[in-house]
Amino acid sequence: MTDVDISKAATAAVGRPEIRNTGLLRQSLSIAKRNLIHIKRMPEMLMDVTIQPIMFVLLFAYVFGASIDTDSPAGYREWLMGGIMGQTIAFASFIVAVGLTADLDKGIVDRMRSLPINPAAVLVGRSMSSLLHSSIGIVVMSVTGLFIGWRIRGSFLDALLAYALLLMWGFAMIWVGILVGSAMRSVEAVNALMFATMFPITFLANTFAPTDPMPTWLRVVAEWNPISSLVQAVRELWGNSPAAPDSAALPLQHPVLATLIWTVVITAIVAPLALRAFGRRTAT
Repeated sequence: MTDVDISKAATAAVGRPEIRNTGLLRQSLSIAKRNLIHIKRMPEMLMDVTIQPIMFVLLFAYVFGASIDTDSPAGYREWLMGGIMGQTIAFASFIVAVGLTADLDKGIVDRMRSLPINPAAVLVGRSMSSLLHSSIGIVVMSVTGLFIGWRIRGSFLDALLAYALLLMWGFAMIWVGILVGSAMRSVEAVNALMFATMFPITFLANTFAPTDPMPTWLRVVAEWNPISSLVQAVRELWGNSPAAPDSAALPLQHPVLATLIWTVVITAIVAPLALRAFGRRTAT
């Protein structure tokens, strides 16, 4: 037997590993697990959903709370919690944008796409891990709120609906993050853009102060801010604030419906743009 025959026989004996179609869900879960393991090895990545929310809650509750009047019968601390959680879940866009840009810069996304997997699994897995990341912040803030006197005074189903609205809003913000992360060429550019947009958007609302004392034009802008309807819906469902007065903008008078509409509209507009930007970025 010649060397060639021996080589062919050895190759046939070893065989080629079978490539199984694992499906989009399983592939996405594997990528999400990879992202979570990355966080486990770098626990400082959790500071934005642990230390930062606690800092904001304590800072506004004890430093600014005494000088801000609200219509909440339970006081500013309970009124504050909906705003803090609305801001934190909005920052889901920040998390996914930074993570996606870093993976694109390091070539990790290219290595994933070279595997026999659905290309959408990269984005779905990143979305799942980012939403879980933000959910940790919601849990941390809920526990912190209990220590400063916050309570859920609505029904159990209303409380679940409030948390569901937060997660739905986080899902919409994730698509914003995918769009930014795919369009920007560096983590530094992402940080600059997100700080310049997300912080003003989350503060120019009813997150930390009522909109009533604002100048008329500024009040209109703040009350039509999608963050305001989310925060108002969460506060009402938790029983931390009465319904908005008739003088408030329409989204605040029907905050749950307005939040659902905003979530669907933002996702429907941004998701196709994000997919297109991601496709262009990975095609080059």
